[in-house]
Amino acid sequence: QVQLVESGGGLVQAGGSLRLSCVASDRIFMLGDVGWSRQAPGKQRELVATISSTGTMYYAESIKGRFTISRDNAKNTVYLQMNGLRPEDTGVYYCHADIFDGRLWFRNQWGQGTQVTVSS
Repeated sequence: QVQLVESGGGLVQAGGSLRLSCVASDRIFMLGDVGWSRQAPGKQRELVATISSTGTMYYAESIKGRFTISRDNAKNTVYLQMNGLRPEDTGVYYCHADIFDGRLWFRNQWGQGTQVTVSS
């Protein structure tokens, strides 16, 4: 079964930085389009950033200029560098991706999430 595992979350003061990582399991042949979403307590899940297999990126307006999404295809890993963090960035961050295991595409697979808490 394909799996995505996020890491790098934690508690940080406002203005600080965190780098989230999302690793696909070793049975993965390649990642297609990937992205990060977040969900704050009591709010709907929000798409934060995406990066396509060809490198095209999308950023939500709320994080433009502060967050950077990147990918390492050789490692089947996606990153989210978060700078200038604000209390409103607090939430659970989820990685999601289209995954090819060498035979089949598994569309829109999600990880379990990693908690990011920004204190004021």
